[in-house]
Amino acid sequence: MRSKLFVPGSRPELFAKAAASDADGICLDLEDAVVEARKAEARDAVRGFLQGGGATGGKTWIVRVNGLDTPHFAADVAAVAQPGVHVINLPKPESPGDVQAAAEALDRAERDNGVVTPIGLLLNIETPKALRAAAALAAAHPRVVGLQMGLGDLFEPLGIDRREASAVRQAMFAVRMAAGETGVYAYDSAFANVRDVDGFREEAALSRRMGFLGKSCIHPSQVALANEAFRPTDAEIAHSLKVVEAADAATAGGVGAYVVDGRMIDAPFEARARAIVASARRLGLVP
Repeated sequence: MRSKLFVPGSRPELFAKAAASDADGICLDLEDAVVEARKAEARDAVRGFLQGGGATGGKTWIVRVNGLDTPHFAADVAAVAQPGVHVINLPKPESPGDVQAAAEALDRAERDNGVVTPIGLLLNIETPKALRAAAALAAAHPRVVGLQMGLGDLFEPLGIDRREASAVRQAMFAVRMAAGETGVYAYDSAFANVRDVDGFREEAALSRRMGFLGKSCIHPSQVALANEAFRPTDAEIAHSLKVVEAADAATAGGVGAYVVDGRMIDAPFEARARAIVASARRLGLVP
């Protein structure tokens, strides 16, 4: 999921357009993109779209619900935990108990709505407390599939400049380590300045170097930028193919470590090379 496009739940005329886009994932948003007066209307629109079989097209379908501390959470989950939804995006969890409560609500909704394939939870890391407890949050329930960086919510209340590189790097690194500790993926934040193409590219490149899976997009124009940033480079693919070939030969010959392109290779490097090759194959970049 190199790119995840947010679509306001109150704009059902955009749902099909988003589904036809090049985004790998679509996030129907009931939280920040919907004003308070239209929450119920947006919920009904998303439920109708999902019950009508709209969540198709080989994409990852996500719904961001309102937080546990709002009057909308229970109704949101009950409405949108439908067949075809892969992930529920949970805003601002701060304790393992929050995650467990969300998972229990999802259990009930799946039973009521006839969902047979379990829906995952993507947890937003948007507060200092959540950042400090990120690994505990990720480990709180087997439904958790990923941690998502929320730099706007994390930085703005604290007066931290969104473009302060040292702060961005530290927050990203903390989330990536928490995700690595618990075996879930890390997903990057949205970038609010749609006109700042260079800024989006720079931040996406950083998050890819830090091992994030992809980046959130708040406008269709950002999708191509995210897809480009999280595509394996030709050089990475070529090197990884050599590593995989050499690894297979080394295994057959009983060799534990070997050299490819002047670099010593052992198990961790082999694992990364195989992941790059698998990604390239999914994208049709290699046979």
